[in-house]
Amino acid sequence: MDVRQTVRQSLALEAAALQRLAEQAGEQYEQAVELIRRATGKVVVVGIGKSGHVGRKIAASLSSTGTPAFFVHAAESVHGDSGMIEARDVVILLSNSGETAEVLNALAIVKRIGAPRIAITKNAQSTLALGSDVALTYGYEKEADHLGLAPTTSALLQLAIGDALAVALCELKQFTNADFHLYHPGGSLGKQLAADVSTKEEQGA
Repeated sequence: MDVRQTVRQSLALEAAALQRLAEQAGEQYEQAVELIRRATGKVVVVGIGKSGHVGRKIAASLSSTGTPAFFVHAAESVHGDSGMIEARDVVILLSNSGETAEVLNALAIVKRIGAPRIAITKNAQSTLALGSDVALTYGYEKEADHLGLAPTTSALLQLAIGDALAVALCELKQFTNADFHLYHPGGSLGKQLAADVSTKEEQGA
């Protein structure tokens, strides 16, 4: 096994899938961003498995860039956690296949609650996509592992879609360094932002 070659192939495969996603992004992203922008509640992200891990990061990225969000585990949603969801929220549901049983169970509850739904899935004809107000779909040649089974390429694409939504909303809201620092005062990034904000305040004085 040539480790370097394997790494390069994995990275190239995922990069190609991202490039294809960027080229295919269309009006459905405008619709999704508008749904979130108009909402008077929060963004709720729902997933399970690797999609659940991605969903947690999407919720964190949205929150840190000015769009309040939280994650609900799909399996827990049918055991009471769906009580955190309100009709004024927007719910993003992640499932690579669009047929994950736990996510579809959550979808049914969200429908009854009356909250708008955004699907992130590879299958535009899946139950999840067809049951959502907006479906953000993606395609890829294969997963990046040698078996073509581990959620690698698919997880990356889901994450990229979530990042794209967060970035678009952040810009629409004219989120500033000072705003970012308010939510992220810790770590090296917090120190950098504090210096930037301090410098701008001095210049404006």
